[in-house]
Amino acid sequence: MVSETATESAPAVVADDAPARGIPDHIEVTRALEAIFMVVDEPQSVVGLASAVGRPVKEVRAAIAELVADFDGLNGGPQRGFELREVGGGWRIYVRSDLDDVVRDFVHTQNPSKLSQAALETLAVIAYKQPISRGAIASIRAVNVDSVVRTLLGRGLITEAFTDSETGAIHYETTDLLMVQLGINSLDELPKISPLLDDGSEGFDDVR
Repeated sequence: MVSETATESAPAVVADDAPARGIPDHIEVTRALEAIFMVVDEPQSVVGLASAVGRPVKEVRAAIAELVADFDGLNGGPQRGFELREVGGGWRIYVRSDLDDVVRDFVHTQNPSKLSQAALETLAVIAYKQPISRGAIASIRAVNVDSVVRTLLGRGLITEAFTDSETGAIHYETTDLLMVQLGINSLDELPKISPLLDDGSEGFDDVR
């Protein structure tokens, strides 16, 4: 689920036996983690989550396992339409793969509005520089692109290509839907934009 307050930097180390500041004692770790997973868009490491809730890493691992079982319907309840999945050394909530088409159709029918200028600019960066990480997109546009990337993912115009095994950064690429919307058969048909730049110094001329 989308689904991006994550960073691509390594989280601080939390000792297994030395919980620091975090959630109050009356709040269950599973509830706190579930709330965090609902708002992040990149996989979160166990150590980073332990730092966020101020609980030992061992306790956080056990809470994650409990959430996985709960979402999978292994505790007597129904299987949820989403799952908690470990990707690239971190954990994040995703829509179950067998429901991808359902969600995609819903998004396409419920969100017919035009894209904002910011979304169009971000989509252009991804189209010409893919696969590209969120951090690299933000560097090119010099603005935070978290919400825009979420919008493009929700519209089905971009998708996650892969997660960097070292940094945990998700790299994005465009989907076939974008080509359908643009009326092209291949990304090679995208117009060259280097002639529109002063000197091609941004590197786009190397891509198209």
